[in-house]
Amino acid sequence: IIANPPLLIRDGGVIANGYDETLDELRTLSEHGNEFLVALEQRERERTKMQNLKVGFNRVHGYYIEISHAQIKEIPIDYQRRQTLKNVERFITPELKQFEDKILSAESKALAREKYLYDELLEKLQMDLISLQTSAKALSQLDVIQNLAERAVTLELKAPELTESPGIFIQGGRHPVIEHTQTKPFVPNDITLDAKQRMLIITGPNMGGKSTYMRQTALICLLAHIGSFVPATKAVIGPLDRIFTRIGAADDLTSGRSTFMVEMTETANILHNATEHSLVLIDEIGRGTSTFDGMALAFACAEYLGKHIQSLTLFATHYFELTRLSESLPGVANVHLSAIEHEDTIVFLHRVESGPANQSYGIQVAKLAGLPKPVIQLAEQVLQQLEQGTHHKVEVKKSGKPSTPHPLLAEIAKINPDHLTPKEALECLYQLRKNWVEKL
Repeated sequence: IIANPPLLIRDGGVIANGYDETLDELRTLSEHGNEFLVALEQRERERTKMQNLKVGFNRVHGYYIEISHAQIKEIPIDYQRRQTLKNVERFITPELKQFEDKILSAESKALAREKYLYDELLEKLQMDLISLQTSAKALSQLDVIQNLAERAVTLELKAPELTESPGIFIQGGRHPVIEHTQTKPFVPNDITLDAKQRMLIITGPNMGGKSTYMRQTALICLLAHIGSFVPATKAVIGPLDRIFTRIGAADDLTSGRSTFMVEMTETANILHNATEHSLVLIDEIGRGTSTFDGMALAFACAEYLGKHIQSLTLFATHYFELTRLSESLPGVANVHLSAIEHEDTIVFLHRVESGPANQSYGIQVAKLAGLPKPVIQLAEQVLQQLEQGTHHKVEVKKSGKPSTPHPLLAEIAKINPDHLTPKEALECLYQLRKNWVEKL
């Protein structure tokens, strides 16, 4: 069988040349048919003195010699009319008819011969099928092992230690793909997940490396469990039953599911099926709804994973409120991806450090992305208002004097509740109601 055979035997071209002498002869006849036709056309032009004479093939009528109507009277006596068209006549000669029978017969015989040889080959293989399947399985295993060995040497991977004690300890871990696709040196990081520290709340800026840190951990664990060396200076990996991930953003509009619905469905699957022996990666949940809804859901999911399931969990978030879980829940720790501000920009260090991040650097990342300068300036102004908590409703500061306080506030400010008896306080409340509420 040829190296890249067609999907179906019926079209031929499956059996390699040199396997069967009869098939080779039939194929040679078919393949060299064009040479005969070219030679025949040249001979007939010389014999008839007709330079416009053509030899061709039609699937319905077969092979023919084509001559224009103007030259009909000059045709040789051995030309037999085969087809009449508008401007030309088509003929066949005994020689061309003999070739046609031979060539068409050769093609059909070649296909039939191939089918016969193929069926015969299957019968021969059937006798040694078990041995062939065993050899194929062994070769495939050797192929995988050899490939893993070559990658271990070329990529400077290290042998992991598989242990019965639950937990993950990785020293100098790297992402096996990213470190070879980026031009900058990859920054390795450590991770420890065990009985005392089962969950890491990961904070830090966008593009800081949170997702890379989580994914490289999962890939190192996966490589270790399939028998591969791993991209780390040292790795001690305990038993894991499954790896769960809630990463990225995607919708399923054909099924009527929004991005947030898909996110919650995947999160529900994790919360229902993860165990204390599972590795769980959750990257930013709760962003597809209102701030408080999203924060509440993220907090509840993190607490459920840490308190009830107690899986080995990496939980990346921009909700800094989640970092308080480390104060109330045993086994939860905070880490962050470091970054520093330099002049008017941000520099990502991609280094994992203990403790929560102090800010998200979202506006700085937006500036790197190329948002217009007025948009950045307005965002910085609004952020300052929100952080100060001076406005219940976010608004852009306007130039000019501050607005005059409402008269009701001025009247209330004159009242000192510490100097009022209960009766006087009640009379004061009635008076305020009469002066203001009843006027509306």
